[in-house]
Amino acid sequence: MTTRMALALAAWAGLMAAGCEGVLPEPDFERMQRQRGYRPFEASAQFADGRVMRPPPAGTIPRGEVLGKPALTQGVLPSGAYAAEIPVPLTRAVLQRGRDRFDISCAPCHGVSGDGVSMVATNMTLRRPPSLMDEPVRSFPPGRVFQVASIGYGLMPAYDVHLSVDDRWAIVAYLRALQRSRRIPLASLPPAARARAQAALSGAKP
Repeated sequence: MTTRMALALAAWAGLMAAGCEGVLPEPDFERMQRQRGYRPFEASAQFADGRVMRPPPAGTIPRGEVLGKPALTQGVLPSGAYAAEIPVPLTRAVLQRGRDRFDISCAPCHGVSGDGVSMVATNMTLRRPPSLMDEPVRSFPPGRVFQVASIGYGLMPAYDVHLSVDDRWAIVAYLRALQRSRRIPLASLPPAARARAQAALSGAKP
C-alpha cells in the first residue's frame, strides 16, 4: 500500500466517523452496575409462581451426583432405614484402603485407634471428638457411619467432596474391623492368630 492510498483511507475513515457522530448513542459502560437484580428468595413478578429462584428442570440431577442404589450412595435403604450391611465386597485390599484413608482423614481427630485420643482432640475444648470404639457409635449401623462420613455431624465437616463412595465404605469396613479387634474374645481367634496375640500380650516373640 502506497503512502497516498494510506492517507486516502485515513481520510475516508475520519469522514465516516464524523458522519456517525450524534446518530449512535454513546456506549454506557456503567449499565451492568446499575441493572436491576434479584436476591435469593426474593419475589418476582416475572414468573407465574412469583419466585425468582427457579427449580431445576424435571428429571435433572446435579452435575457430579453419584448415581446408584441408595444403600450404596447414601447409606440408606429405600424405606429410609440405615443400611445394616456394608454394600461392597469385603477384601483385604478394601480394608487396607480403609485403614489408609482412616489414618489420613479420621485419625487426626478420632485418633489412630479410633478412641478419640489425638493431638487435635486435646485442643478441641468446646466439644472433643467421640470415641468410635464405645457406645453409641459402636452400635451404629454401617449406613449411619457412612452417612456421617458423607455429610458430617456437629463440628465434623462433610467428607463426600474429599472421599469417593468406595473410600467411605472402605473406612466403614476398616472401622468395623477396628471395633471388633478391641472386643473379640481371645479364645475365638484362629489358633495361629491366637498364638500371635498371646505372644504380643506377654511380650514374648511368637
